[in-house]
Amino acid sequence: MLDEQLRSGDSHPQVREVLNQSVPLEPINTYEAWIGLQEGTQREGGGWGAGPLRDLGALAGSAEAREHSFRAERNAPVLAPYDRFGHRVDAVESDPSWHWLLRQGVEHGIHSLPWTDPGPGAHVVRAGMYMLWHNVNTGVMCPISMNYSAVPALRAAAPDLAAEWEPRLVSRDFGAYSQIGVVMTERQGGSDVRTNTTTAVPAGDGTYELWGHKWFCSHPTCEHFLVLARTPGGLSCFLVERGPGMEFQRLKDKLGTRALASSEVEYRGARARMVGEEGRGIPVIIAMINFTRLECLLGGTASIRRGVLEAVHHCRRREAFGTPLADLPLMRNVLADLQLESEAATVAALRVARAYDDDEPAFRRFATAVMKFGVCKRAVDHAGEALECLGGNGYVEDSGLPQHFRDSGLPSIWDGSGNVVALDVLRAMETDPEALPAFLAECELGAGADRRLDAHLARVRETTGALLGGDDTGRAQRLAEAQFTARRTVEDLALALQGSLLVRHAPAPVADAFCATRLGGEGGRSYGTLPAGADASAILARAVPA
Repeated sequence: MLDEQLRSGDSHPQVREVLNQSVPLEPINTYEAWIGLQEGTQREGGGWGAGPLRDLGALAGSAEAREHSFRAERNAPVLAPYDRFGHRVDAVESDPSWHWLLRQGVEHGIHSLPWTDPGPGAHVVRAGMYMLWHNVNTGVMCPISMNYSAVPALRAAAPDLAAEWEPRLVSRDFGAYSQIGVVMTERQGGSDVRTNTTTAVPAGDGTYELWGHKWFCSHPTCEHFLVLARTPGGLSCFLVERGPGMEFQRLKDKLGTRALASSEVEYRGARARMVGEEGRGIPVIIAMINFTRLECLLGGTASIRRGVLEAVHHCRRREAFGTPLADLPLMRNVLADLQLESEAATVAALRVARAYDDDEPAFRRFATAVMKFGVCKRAVDHAGEALECLGGNGYVEDSGLPQHFRDSGLPSIWDGSGNVVALDVLRAMETDPEALPAFLAECELGAGADRRLDAHLARVRETTGALLGGDDTGRAQRLAEAQFTARRTVEDLALALQGSLLVRHAPAPVADAFCATRLGGEGGRSYGTLPAGADASAILARAVPA
């Protein structure tokens, strides 16, 4: 009898009792939980958007949204090149949860708000919406971003095509909504699109036929695409509608954003219309990339925020040595440092978003590139540290942290990896006489508030001045040296803007800890190295409502 009881477990009910585990994060209103986003949208002219942001935050923090994201990631899209009769169809089948995620983004206008409802703060409010939905699923933001960024590029380069397609690009009716993608990268080229070999041959009726192979297409379910191809006049941009002559070869097996279909595509006489002037394809795409780089900055910021949310929530509800993890001194240091990174990213992202509402072209383009580099480079380490806060629980897929970690590197790679962006910043410093001064003028608004920021600003002025100074003698050597140290230069610029914004707008404990650790050399190389005097309690009070 005793043996039977032991085998059944009836005499040891504690065997099946769950102890010392956290509870689900959802439901949570992710807008109401994000103090920095609330303050930032109000400060940068988007206060009128509090209602829509709150509504989206409730949906983004629902158990339903989380489950749809998990399901879409588990059930990756599948390419069906042919139908059962052998006809070429190039169908991409995605899980219904993918379509649910995309529908919510479209119906909330994340892809179109500044174009359908232009006005003060429209880009700021839209930035907040983008970050809230990015925290649900990273991959679904790709088609949303493509539509958002294609509209201004088409308006500038091809008003006739914009008039034809824009109503569908910006529609909030999911049935009428049309997706646009971008196809640039080739096997031999990567970021150097000047080596592209895809050709465009005049068809005699004002259209062209495209021939070539593209290594990366974002993303193959779109109805039409912007494509770079060569003509006798040089590299040009074309609008291609999905159909005959555009054949998808395979879907990419990616590290992250697995719910998002990405592919290789071969053009075999696909019909296309030129966008803009012949030979001016790169400027057309650059006009679009300026906006998609803003998306990368917003995505990196959202990733950092998500890590804080998950880590703080877990550590407040799990104990070690009889005490909640979040109350242990060393863990408090780690969590406060993670939150500090989120504060700095959020304040900078929303300031840059305001530059898209205001008439600040010099600051806008320069700051977008600088902060894309600065924030996105921090996102991967941040995601790894947030995962570690959950320990083994964070290493299993059910927690969502592995997916978060895999996705965290995308904003840094998308539309210009670190090296490409750093070199773009150097080029802007040299070719646009207004870019660096406009950026530094914004940073200087914080001068006098903190001695460490003042010292950092002085170093930045000295460094950038040395890069730009001098005559043609030794120019090649100076350029090589500038490129060798470009990442450090751009990182220092990013920290200067973040520090300036925090001393002006953040609570004193946040600004002081940032200046001490990021500018003053009092922090270490990993998260959780705040100095002894840092007010972790005040910083963490802004992380997640208790």
